[in-house]
Amino acid sequence: MTDTATSASAAATPAAEPDFHPDRRFWAVYASLLVVMFLSALDQTIVGTALPTIVGDLGGASHMAWIITAYTLAVTVAMPVYGKLGDLVGRKNLFLIAIALFLIGSALCGTASSMGQLIAWRALQGLGGGGLMISSQAITGDLIPPRVRGTYMAPMGAMFGIASILGPIVGGWLTDSVSWHWVFWVNLPLGVVAWIAVWAVLKLPAHKLTAKIDWLGLVLMNLGAVLIVLVATFGGNELEWTSPALIAMVVVAALAWLSLPLVEKRAAEPILPMSVLMNRTFILTTVQGMLAMGGMIGANLYLPTYLQMSYGYSATVSGLLLVPMTVGMLVAGIGSGILVTRTGRYRLYPVVGPLIAAGALWWMSTFTATTPVWHISTAVFVMGAGIGLFFQLLVTLVQNDVEPRNLGTATSGNNFFREVAVSLGASLIGVAFADNLTGQLTTNMTALASSKDPQVLQALAQFEGTNTASSLTPALVNQLPDALHTAVTTAYADALSPIFLMMVPIFLVTAVIGLFYKEVPLSQKSALEQVEEQERQEAERELQQA
Repeated sequence: MTDTATSASAAATPAAEPDFHPDRRFWAVYASLLVVMFLSALDQTIVGTALPTIVGDLGGASHMAWIITAYTLAVTVAMPVYGKLGDLVGRKNLFLIAIALFLIGSALCGTASSMGQLIAWRALQGLGGGGLMISSQAITGDLIPPRVRGTYMAPMGAMFGIASILGPIVGGWLTDSVSWHWVFWVNLPLGVVAWIAVWAVLKLPAHKLTAKIDWLGLVLMNLGAVLIVLVATFGGNELEWTSPALIAMVVVAALAWLSLPLVEKRAAEPILPMSVLMNRTFILTTVQGMLAMGGMIGANLYLPTYLQMSYGYSATVSGLLLVPMTVGMLVAGIGSGILVTRTGRYRLYPVVGPLIAAGALWWMSTFTATTPVWHISTAVFVMGAGIGLFFQLLVTLVQNDVEPRNLGTATSGNNFFREVAVSLGASLIGVAFADNLTGQLTTNMTALASSKDPQVLQALAQFEGTNTASSLTPALVNQLPDALHTAVTTAYADALSPIFLMMVPIFLVTAVIGLFYKEVPLSQKSALEQVEEQERQEAERELQQA
């Protein structure tokens, strides 16, 4: 598939670029990887705008959150399984199974006639979605040398940004124009094409499973993750943060993860080997990735709300105004990937990137209800560029610094903890925003109560007779009298600004962590080539001993 040759002189010179020449089959596989990565990310965002219609059609409003939670949980649980099994038996067949599960789940979701069915099919879809994400990154590691991998990982990372923007837009359009069923069926055409392409052109070695699966390690790892996701889902909503049930889940999750290293030391083929778990680069990239994902989720989730409620933009327009973030991520990601390929040096980017993102978030914390829109677009572009400089590079760094036979395991472990961080970040930021908004609305409404304008007082009486923040929509806000409209839009702007400011120290800590990387030389051979070389050397040693 690739013609990768490394001369002796190139190996001796760190700055030398590897001779990596992808052919047509590689580009077909790479395009398929981009497609499935996009579909996996899309299904975490596309359902949101369709939820009201789905609930109205199927009933079961009390279970609405589980439509998203079931998918997230299944993705999280599936990740380490695909990562470890891919290392043991090969990745192609597992990848095809993951795509098939995702497509079958998508098809069944579109046929659901009850909320219970939909939740079950979403879980099936997520079991495939977790494999799409991990297998795509691991296969990239199998085929592309770390020295040039950053250039190819950047577009894969951009798929998440594109999906987060297009998801709500496409979901809303399909729901309004066709039916909510197509929110799930839209996956089928692209998914089928990707499956056929992978089956036809991807060539990877396959092995028989001879090792014993580390079931206990898998249970402990996933138990901790599932409980944390449930805590993030229910905390501050269905359950108080101080409730015994929530505290019990936190305690059990902590015990599960604290006991995991003890179990992994004794396992014959651990789900997360100690050589990976205690690897310096794995620890640093995992912590940086968790902090960055937890911080980034606030902008992705709540900036559209700010644009709709403070500026009166539609969901479509507010989504489009986030496009500069994706552009920034893509441009900076490809740029840093090219520079890493040319120089072989990368320590600068995990430090500078978070600092740029922190600066952009500080700028965003100064936004008001009257801030020019071009300021907002510029700020999110800068934030995207800061994240793009280092975020996708993290996967390359951890893949480069672990044994090639553990590439999938390390990749899945890295993404596994990021997924947990997304759930926690979304929950904690959501609680903070809701508290801020309630406080700001109360303050602004109290100030309006002294008005002598009958129209304002009448509107205020109607407003206070509703469930305030939870009942507000952009359309309703736009119909309010000027004084009340200003009070509400200002409340949303003032509630969101502290959220952005809260994320600044998160990215500053991320930058500090970046200082602790060691400049490990980036291999000029793909993981497959490294494994083949190791196997050849082991065979030669056995012959010599015989």
